[in-house]
Amino acid sequence: MLESSRASSSEISSLFLRSQASCICACRSQMSSLAQPQLPRDRQCGISAWPCYRHPRREPLSLVNLRKRSLEPGEEELASRLDHYKAKATRHIFLIRHSQYHVDASLEKDRTLTPLGREQAELTGLRLASLGLKFNKIVHSSMTRAIETTDIISKHLPGVCKVSTDLLREGAPIEPDPPVSHWKPEAVQYYEDGARIEAAFRNYIHRADAKQQEDSYEIFICHANVIRYIVCRALQFPPEGWLRLSLNNGSITHLVVRPDGRVALRTLGDTGFMPPDKISRS
Repeated sequence: MLESSRASSSEISSLFLRSQASCICACRSQMSSLAQPQLPRDRQCGISAWPCYRHPRREPLSLVNLRKRSLEPGEEELASRLDHYKAKATRHIFLIRHSQYHVDASLEKDRTLTPLGREQAELTGLRLASLGLKFNKIVHSSMTRAIETTDIISKHLPGVCKVSTDLLREGAPIEPDPPVSHWKPEAVQYYEDGARIEAAFRNYIHRADAKQQEDSYEIFICHANVIRYIVCRALQFPPEGWLRLSLNNGSITHLVVRPDGRVALRTLGDTGFMPPDKISRS
C-alpha cells in the first residue's frame, strides 16, 4: 500500500510557521563556567522539560479548554480532564539512512543505489525483520536513493504501508558549529532547508496521541543530515552540533519517546549487523 504525501512549498512553510508560533520554548542554553552556580532545573530556560515533552500538540494542559471550567472547579475535575489527554503509549522511532548511491550523477533522479547500496538495504531489511516487531508504517523521503532503499527494505516487512514525504528530503538544516571547510552551502539553503527539516522534526517527533493504546514502531527512511539534526533536537542538544555525528549507509538510529514526553536514544547509526566489507559512509 503506497500513499503519497508530497508537500508544496507553501504547505511546508505553513506547517513550519504554525509549529514555530505555538512552540513554548526555543531556548538554546549557552555553556557556563564550572565555577558558576547551577540554576534550579525549572529556572534554566523557563521550562523544566524537553522540547517534545512540552510540545503544544501533546502537552495535556495545552489541550484542555480552561474557559469551560466551572467558576469553582475542584482539583479532581481538572485532573480528570487532563487524564483524558495524557499519552499512554510509547513511540519507537527507527531512523534509517539510505544506502550507498551514485553520488556523481548530475541529476537527482539518476542518483540511484550502487550494487553495494542494494546489498546494504537488504541487510538493513533483514535486521529490522529479525527484531520481531510489529511495525506500523514506513515514512520515507521522496528522493530517489531513499525510495529505492525503502523498496528493498519493505520486501522484508510485508504489509507495512509506505508513505512518501518531501519533508524528509536531504538539505542543510542549520549552519554547523564549528564550521567546516569542505562543506559550505549557499546561505539561502539554511533558510529553505532548515525550515522544512525543523517542520519534519516537529511533525514526526512527539509523544503518542492520547487515543493510542499500544506502543508503536515506526520507520523513517531518509538522509544523514536530517537524521543527525533530528537526534540533536530530540535530545535537546545544541542543533548546531549535528555535523559532529557520523552515520553509515543503511544504519539504524532508534529513538524512544515515552508517554511523559521524555526521549531516549537507544542506538545511533548502528551497522553492527553488516559485515565490515559492506560498510560505507558516502
